[in-house]
Amino acid sequence: MLCMSALQGMVFYASIATLYREAAGVGIFGITVIESLSLILSLMLELPWGLVAERIGYKATMVVCSVLFFVSKLVFWRADGFASFLAERLLLAVVVSGLSGVDAAVLYLSAGEAHSQRVFGWYDAAGTAGMLLSTLCYALFIGSDYRLAALLTCIPYGAAAVLSLFLEEVRAESAEKAAPVSVFRESLRMLLRVRGLLALVLCGAVFDVAVQNVSVFLNQLQYVRCGLSPSAIGLCALLTAAAGLSGPLSDPLTRRLKEGVFGTGLLMTSAAVCVLLAFTDDARLSVCGVAALCLDAALFRPLAAVMENRMVVTDDRATALSVHAFLADGMAAALDPVIGAAANADLSGALMLCGGLCLAACAAWMMAVRK
Repeated sequence: MLCMSALQGMVFYASIATLYREAAGVGIFGITVIESLSLILSLMLELPWGLVAERIGYKATMVVCSVLFFVSKLVFWRADGFASFLAERLLLAVVVSGLSGVDAAVLYLSAGEAHSQRVFGWYDAAGTAGMLLSTLCYALFIGSDYRLAALLTCIPYGAAAVLSLFLEEVRAESAEKAAPVSVFRESLRMLLRVRGLLALVLCGAVFDVAVQNVSVFLNQLQYVRCGLSPSAIGLCALLTAAAGLSGPLSDPLTRRLKEGVFGTGLLMTSAAVCVLLAFTDDARLSVCGVAALCLDAALFRPLAAVMENRMVVTDDRATALSVHAFLADGMAAALDPVIGAAANADLSGALMLCGGLCLAACAAWMMAVRK
């Protein structure tokens, strides 16, 4: 799983994905339409995929999704026009919704509760390391050959698909398989019944929305406001991405500081960083602030993942996690346009809003860990 994460993080065209599509005849409007349709399909398939995973097994689900992931990269490599790029993104929506919940379930059941946080941290770090390596290779060796970057991306994804064949099934076989409707109903009931679980899911969803918007979209506007050049912004992206390698430190720090204190500290720090970014136009402070936010997120995600899996008390783990992911995706779909509209009006206001979301996540976190 760790090797697959690293290989699937190696997207050589990541830094020029928009330019690649524009060179192939798809403008910004077309790109946004494709992204919207992809998100809609992903939301529609989230729950059905969880139920399918319980039927065919987690290994089979991982194999099917890994093969489709590879095929989507082949389609992207040869894509030329709106229809082919739409096909690639719809394939990706199938993959993302299929892997959602299943990969976390496989990691948790394979590692066991005692070691799962450390494994979640390494899993996230492996994907980040793959992304960093591919970004460096693009900058140093590929240059403006967009098609070559897409072709090279197909190779690690094909290797990851092959590796998926060697995974072991970790889901225990049930003597009797429950009907899909009853599995979904039980997963939803558990989300509402288990103390702190709903608060934890909402915490992770809101925090992810804030981090995603600041570290991927608003940071570039902030860097421009600070007067950084495009080349300097590219170097900043590498620095902040490197902060994502800190995931393996989540487990030892949690053991030392305890779950409640550590999580609260990370979320409060993230809120403070967003407020700082809203009121500064200093380049060094901005770069350090975005890097700190990425660091907080990398440390928080393994902690939240192990707590969520610990609260899921059912054999139909993938379905339960898919229900949670559906709620989180819906939250993102509702909040992203609000943040975007705020950024169009005033960048500082949008950053303050993200700080407020971090505070809301912190409040939900304290409800989740309350004894």
